[in-house]
Amino acid sequence: MLTQLQNLCPQEGDGNTTTVLDPYSFDQFDNNYFKNLLNGKGLLSSDQILFSSDEETTTSTTKQLVQYYSENERFFFMEFAYAMIKMGNINPLIGSEGEIRKSCRVINS
Repeated sequence: MLTQLQNLCPQEGDGNTTTVLDPYSFDQFDNNYFKNLLNGKGLLSSDQILFSSDEETTTSTTKQLVQYYSENERFFFMEFAYAMIKMGNINPLIGSEGEIRKSCRVINS
């Protein structure tokens, strides 16, 4: 997987190349993302650390969730729906309270 990603995103690239986070599900929404983490196949290191970190706080919370979501797709779907409802209730900043970034990586100057 590393060689494939290095070919897709060379160091001299522009950083705008995208790929799927779960190459085993393609366009399907399922719990394979969590199964991948169990198998050490998380695409991003920030994702993989949800399961493989040795930090006590991480392993006591996210590691258990990754394992449970990987085993129980129905529970994952229910939790995902609840999270989407909560996010839908977030009030966005308006007017001069915030800004739309020209590049998501940098605060506008």
